[in-house]
Amino acid sequence: MTNVTRTNASPDPLATDLIGSGVEGGLRDQVVAWWQRVRSGDMGALPAIGGLVVLTLLFSTLSPFFLTERNFANLLNQAATLVMLGMALVFVLLLGEIDLSAGVTGGVAMALFVVLNTQFGIDWPLALLVGFAVGLITGALIGFFVARVGIPSFVVTLGLFLGYQGLALVIIGDGGLYRLQVPELLALQNGNLPVWGGWAMLAVMLAVSAGTSFWDRARRTKAGVPNRAMSLVWIKLAVIAVIGGVFVYILNQDRGQSVVAVQGVPVIVPVTLAILWLGTFVLDRTRFGRYIYAIGGNAEAARRSGVKVRWVKWWAFVICSTLAVASALFSVSRVGSVDATVGRDIVLSGVAAAVVGGVSLFGGRGRLIHAAIGALVIACITNGLGLLNLPAGINLLVTGGVLILAATVDAVSRLRAGGSFLRS
Repeated sequence: MTNVTRTNASPDPLATDLIGSGVEGGLRDQVVAWWQRVRSGDMGALPAIGGLVVLTLLFSTLSPFFLTERNFANLLNQAATLVMLGMALVFVLLLGEIDLSAGVTGGVAMALFVVLNTQFGIDWPLALLVGFAVGLITGALIGFFVARVGIPSFVVTLGLFLGYQGLALVIIGDGGLYRLQVPELLALQNGNLPVWGGWAMLAVMLAVSAGTSFWDRARRTKAGVPNRAMSLVWIKLAVIAVIGGVFVYILNQDRGQSVVAVQGVPVIVPVTLAILWLGTFVLDRTRFGRYIYAIGGNAEAARRSGVKVRWVKWWAFVICSTLAVASALFSVSRVGSVDATVGRDIVLSGVAAAVVGGVSLFGGRGRLIHAAIGALVIACITNGLGLLNLPAGINLLVTGGVLILAATVDAVSRLRAGGSFLRS
């Protein structure tokens, strides 16, 4: 019998929209509903997860170094920049838009930050704040031209992509390079939590996940909406505990090559997870997030129902550009320097990460975790082929093929769901 908690209160339409999942009931109901979605073409991140498993098995067979503790930590650091950029782009891709300038926006922000800090002696927190302000202003500028003027986002962001490359050259100088000299920022990609810190991070993840789940249940009960079976909450927490525990245990092993021990979860992991949780909260549990999905599904229908489409698009581009600065910061922290080429070549990889993970190019479908999984797939390809000492051209060929395959799956699934290859 399905375990469903009901109340006699009349459902609040707004509350239902904010907290409704669309599928309630017990474990069997969830599995049946998931399988129906897959059969109808809505596979989400399933292909990306399958690809990640296949790639892991393949590269672990071909290289004895792929599954080592050291390479595992290196893979997470390597993927962080792409994960962040992919999550940034999800906010505009869900609208059926694109931001080709996201990478170079972060590059200009980091160029301005390092020049202000190094050349003008401005304290790094203030200089970094100016850098993030560049991202916010750029997003607002894109949003104005797209939402207010009506210029296609492809054209606006392509113009900025070209123009910001020139701006970065003006700020830093042709051939110029500045070393990052802020220990706190270098630690983002080069530092590790203490051994106990990894377990503390896992405990916080479990507490936050449990708190969010119980809060959702309380809101649904108050709104008079049926809840899923309580057993599903415990299953989710158990999965997080097991998988997270394995990850923390592996990363806490000594992966140093000298007498100095190198162990612990990389600092970048909890930072990325915190931003992932915050972004997911915005998309899944706020009116703004629901409006993004509604506009991506059918902008005209959303407008007719009272959604301020222009306002939502404006803020989506602001969020995208601001998170793109965070992605550039991760990249600069990893290499330890800033030059005029920062962010120039990564934006298409960010789009690829989102699409490979299951975010629809047609808008209205996808989540931040999908972009994170897609970024891990691309990072896994780059890392594995690098361990096999294959040329960079092979890496590009494989990544391009994976992207085309993912886009094809997206288009076919749209057809199976009753859509078309053309955006409505």
